[in-house]
Amino acid sequence: MAKLTKKAKSLAHLDADKLYGVDEALKTIKELATAKFDETIEVALNLGVDPRHADQMVRGMVSLPAGTGKDMKVAVFARGDKATAATAAGADKVGAEDLMEDMLAGNLDYDRVIATPDMMGIVGRLGKTLGPKGLMPNPKLGTVTMDVAEAVKAAKAGQVEFRVEKQGIIHSGIGKKSFSDSDLRKNFDALVDAIVKSKPSGSKGKYVRRVAISSSMGPGLKIDLSDVAGA
Repeated sequence: MAKLTKKAKSLAHLDADKLYGVDEALKTIKELATAKFDETIEVALNLGVDPRHADQMVRGMVSLPAGTGKDMKVAVFARGDKATAATAAGADKVGAEDLMEDMLAGNLDYDRVIATPDMMGIVGRLGKTLGPKGLMPNPKLGTVTMDVAEAVKAAKAGQVEFRVEKQGIIHSGIGKKSFSDSDLRKNFDALVDAIVKSKPSGSKGKYVRRVAISSSMGPGLKIDLSDVAGA
């Protein structure tokens, strides 16, 4: 008989069918997150939508009250005073044609790309480069804006984007294992609230169907929807 690893032993007592309250799940997930790095705590929501239809797409931004625990790298397309403001706000890279050429060369190590409206002629040439990575600036998400300084500050402070995948699932990190339980709960509630408020007109029947919480290297725990506001 094969000997169980330490990790397997720690998971043996888990009931795969149990529905956890959010606080209990967060506490359990943190206890099971035994990797040598600060694991990300992740949430997966299965929604009653078919994103192949435009009126069932779910996408938006939310500011997590306790931040993400991640140093967000932000690039900004801007000129003149706007470029100066973006740099002062903490943008990691600011430019115009030079930034476009840099990205076309494969330098795409960014978590957020922001642009002023007048830069979209340049940014548009990067559609096939930024689009597949979900980095294309979008006015609906506040990443095409004249107030680039505020957009940079929001990204650095813990604003995250959520977007439903083909299977109707949204995945998002809500912080790190090192976060307090209360901070993780605040971030969880903020994310779910934003997703619930983004319910599209084409969604019929039950909108939030399943929710699970996990860590980067740990198992997923099913959440009791009665403990999820708005679900």
